[in-house]
Amino acid sequence: QVQLVESGGGSVQAGGSLRLSCAATGLTAYKYCMTWFRQAPGKEREGVANIDSDGSTTYAHSVKGRFTISKDNAQNTLYLHMNSLKPEDTAMYYCAAGVARTCSVVEATLYSEWSYGMDYWGKGALVTISS
Repeated sequence: QVQLVESGGGSVQAGGSLRLSCAATGLTAYKYCMTWFRQAPGKEREGVANIDSDGSTTYAHSVKGRFTISKDNAQNTLYLHMNSLKPEDTAMYYCAAGVARTCSVVEATLYSEWSYGMDYWGKGALVTISS
């Protein structure tokens, strides 16, 4: 049974940093497209960052230069390092795995580009940024 479990969420002040983790069981995460999504209160879910089996990465425009996605193959864990956090980064953050797609995102503003083929989802970790 595949499980993705997020951790590391919390509350920090603007300008601070957090690191989210996504521990995968039941699948070998580094072989697949792994993606971080987020959903802010009252807003639609959006793609944040993904990392492919070859280590290539894609970022949403809103987080580029501030967030870094990485993975630890030995620990079968996905990470999202978040720096220079802003109140607008407040959201529930989810990790997801797509076992039959690459991480290619042609148009990063389209949610469908990030979300198609995502087979497994975690339950989320809450990140709250105060001003």
